[in-house]
Amino acid sequence: MATLTIAAAQFAPVDDPVANLATVRTAAVDAAARGADLLVTPEYTSYFSADIDDRFVAAAQPLDGPFVTGLRDIARATGIALVVGVAESADTPQRFRNTLVAVLPSGDLAATYRKVHLYDAFGSRESDRIESGDPEQLPVFTLGGLRIGLETCYDLRFPEVTRRLAAPETGAADVVVLPAEWVRGPGKEHHWRTLLTARAIENTVWVVGVGQTPPIGIGGSVVLDPSGVAVASAGAAPGLLTATIDTTVTDTVRRVNPSLSLRRYDVSVRTPPGGPGQR
Repeated sequence: MATLTIAAAQFAPVDDPVANLATVRTAAVDAAARGADLLVTPEYTSYFSADIDDRFVAAAQPLDGPFVTGLRDIARATGIALVVGVAESADTPQRFRNTLVAVLPSGDLAATYRKVHLYDAFGSRESDRIESGDPEQLPVFTLGGLRIGLETCYDLRFPEVTRRLAAPETGAADVVVLPAEWVRGPGKEHHWRTLLTARAIENTVWVVGVGQTPPIGIGGSVVLDPSGVAVASAGAAPGLLTATIDTTVTDTVRRVNPSLSLRRYDVSVRTPPGGPGQR
């Protein structure tokens, strides 16, 4: 048996990395006081504005820049791990990377994930400014004896992402964390909760969805157990929720429903030439 207490901080990041770093620091102190081992924050925690434009490119920083350096300091000071969404500098001119960084309590970087499925939907086009991540990435790191997989926002609509993270022959993740900026709109709250629940059920894996709050996002952060039951959830207001991941629950669910071992299909990587978000 292994357990891990995860805290999810939902808030609305602003267009000021210094202010956003201060918000993460406050959340980390609160999470540590509640006994959390890991704090997860939303997509675009380092910088956000309503339009993904040249301001994002200008605000993007390398992974050795002041924002991620600040995250490493926070992890060391509070003694907890962090998964945080950042705007990372890219090699391609006039573009940036939508990146998740996982920082251990030691301050070391455990993993990075650059978003693969860009949000070219519902009237948005992330691919106009964002450099897509390599679909061969397998972002899984270990904390407290548990394997933690990473994906971002729109990736949720592609079930192969979670399957690849959770399948024992690939990622073997015990829990999948998904920071998001799930944009408000007709039916979007329903999509968010339904898809998160489906990913938990179909992979018999713990799922943690962490969203930005209004005015742009919907909030709705949630921790789901491997049978899709919400063990902690939030509404639209900013706040911090905590839940304990317990692998004995996973073992029980998988004894009853061994769907991962009964699969007849594998997941392969596909990069459509010139397709949406492929740059």
